[in-house]
Amino acid sequence: MGIRILLVDDHAVVRQGVTSLFATLRPEWTVSEAADGAQARESVKRMKPDLVLMDITMPDASGLEVASYLRGMGYSRPILIFAMRGSTRLTTDARNAGAQGYVLKSQGINDIVRAIDTLLAGGTFFGAPSPAMPPKALDSGL
Repeated sequence: MGIRILLVDDHAVVRQGVTSLFATLRPEWTVSEAADGAQARESVKRMKPDLVLMDITMPDASGLEVASYLRGMGYSRPILIFAMRGSTRLTTDARNAGAQGYVLKSQGINDIVRAIDTLLAGGTFFGAPSPAMPPKALDSGL
């Protein structure tokens, strides 16, 4: 069985685009989608994904709030925050919420895949992979 990823973003076009790109780059990944924090909480309980890729800004709850909630309910798999902007404060806030990393939406799809690979291998990715866990090489030149 492949890797199960829950993609949480309130913008349908972002979810559809990322899911489509993952299907091309990593067909072994199964991607489920949630549009908000409430759907994310329910989806995690139901499907127990291997990784959650979550927007930081959503209308009902921030990705950081949902990450904290998931950690409180015992979800121990990686959480990757998907943000428009990065900062030292975001790094601290994401870590405090229980996320293992964040990736910027402005980064290319290969960087997003690299971040996911790094987290699935046990590393962290706060703008770059942790030196102890080199990312898996990408098969595509996209």
